[in-house]
Amino acid sequence: MFDFVDGAAFNHEQGQRARKLFAAVVLAALDDAIADDKKYGNGPEQIARWARSRDGRDVLSCAGIDPNERVVNGLMEFVGKGVRTSVALSREESERRALELLQNAAA
Repeated sequence: MFDFVDGAAFNHEQGQRARKLFAAVVLAALDDAIADDKKYGNGPEQIARWARSRDGRDVLSCAGIDPNERVVNGLMEFVGKGVRTSVALSREESERRALELLQNAAA
């Protein structure tokens, strides 16, 4: 019985690692699209094309993200803002956005 529990826990952990790996691929695709947007001005179109492609849908699904049109629009909006994923996910950026929201709410 304990072997089954250990095996299930191991399989779950492996699945979580795989999901994180595919999430890193999504973040890399976003960074590439942001770089394309700065260089060529077509970043949102590039990420939308990738997300709608079979490979993009497969990667999004494996990352635990439902590859629907709402997600594609969110990815396009993120790329349009031009903030790299490493910066957007940093603590300083989160604190800055929270402070900005508080200042806008107070005004």
